[in-house]
Amino acid sequence: MEGKEEDVKLGANKFAERQPIGTSAQTDKDYKEPPPAPLFEPGELRSWSFYRAGIAEFMATFLFLYITILTVMGVSKSNTKCTTVGIQGIAWAFGGMIFALVYCTAGISGGHINPAVTFGLLLARKLSLTRAVFYMIMQCLGAICGAGVVKGFEGSGNYERLRGGANFVNHGYTKGDGLGAEIVGTFLLVYTVFSATDAKRNARDSHVPILAPLPIGFAVFLVHLATIPITGTGINPARSLGAAIIFNKDLAWDDQWIFWVGPFIGAALAAVYHQIVIRAIPFKSRG
Repeated sequence: MEGKEEDVKLGANKFAERQPIGTSAQTDKDYKEPPPAPLFEPGELRSWSFYRAGIAEFMATFLFLYITILTVMGVSKSNTKCTTVGIQGIAWAFGGMIFALVYCTAGISGGHINPAVTFGLLLARKLSLTRAVFYMIMQCLGAICGAGVVKGFEGSGNYERLRGGANFVNHGYTKGDGLGAEIVGTFLLVYTVFSATDAKRNARDSHVPILAPLPIGFAVFLVHLATIPITGTGINPARSLGAAIIFNKDLAWDDQWIFWVGPFIGAALAAVYHQIVIRAIPFKSRG
């Protein structure tokens, strides 16, 4: 016990400026980097937990689209924004739902609810390709169903008049503007996901896993505040696809590629930045 106490004191003194309040000193020797997930894991297909996780992603994305698109509909149908929650309310709906749904599903599927997040984690070898593809399919199906239920409530005429909550580049902005907004917005989201779920931080700070949904939801909220005027804010290909399929007009389909290419580029950049620059994992492997 004495030796351990001395090690803690030494670590606290040596790295005092790096220790967050309320955390214990810990050296790299106390932490073991988890092995990368295999690219293909055939055994997953025989496991109920694999399908349970996919169902959780479907249901979470369904609820996400249902609440958020209904919120967008409510704001869009009003003649004056003063009688609605406005852009801030839309942003809170998206961010709040991500916070709640990540909290509910993190222990089952990881709480991705977004193909871009799944793609970023795949590049970082946090899950297998088999699971990643399955998640993306279930997320897209959930989004389509969620948007479809909203159309059922609003009625076809009203839904089409309000443009179905679909994403498109707004007047006054170019497609390049929209693509850039999606890249940067998704980078912020996926970088937050990596930071909030970092295994090394979880090992050092016991409160990190509990609080992880909060910064992720807050990142979604902030990105929506910034980019709703540009693209309506995608940063989630399933959200954009679900709304586009149910709306099914050229307005949504003409810019649909932006809401896949942008988020996937942003997610890839976030994965590279976190894994190589922040965590320097390739360099540790060489060492």
